[in-house]
Parts: sequence; structure tokens; C-alpha cells
Amino acid sequence: MNKSLLPLIAAMLLTAAGPLSAADIGHGKSLKQKNCMGCHEDAVYTRKDRRVSSLAGLEKQVRRCELTLGLQWFDEDVNDVVAYLNQTFYKLK
Repeated sequence: MNKSLLPLIAAMLLTAAGPLSAADIGHGKSLKQKNCMGCHEDAVYTRKDRRVSSLAGLEKQVRRCELTLGLQWFDEDVNDVVAYLNQTFYKLK
């Protein structure tokens, strides 16, 4: 194999792994605690009639909240919050 292709292959594999695989759960938790608790408690994530039923839906809801609060997060911040919420509350696949 051509050694000059190794960095390209590595980058492709990392990209294919998806954004949530590289998420920083601790960072997502701190962003959630700092920004989300002013509007609602954790019960919103565990209620029986919650509207979020997919990872795409969870990301959409996090982005909606980010926009409402005027936070201007980076995509990585959104991914971190989504990963934290999913791991802690939603357990979506």
C-alpha cells in the first residue's frame, strides 16, 4: 500500500464513524446544565409523552433550543449535548 494514502484513509475512517462517536459527554453535560436548566428540569426528557423519538429528532430539538436561547454553539457543542442527553435519558439508536 502506498504510505502517502494512509493519512487520507485514516481521515475517511474517522469521518465515517459519525459525529456522536467523537462526542465529549462531559462537555455536553456541562453545556446542558449551564444553558438548559433555566427553561426546564430533567423531567422533560423522561416524560411519557415526549416528542423526541429519534437521534435526528433529538438533534433538531437541541438546535431549536440553541436558537431560542441565542447560544451560537458550534456543531461539536450540539453533538456533545445530543450525545449526553441520549446516553443519559433517551437511549436512542
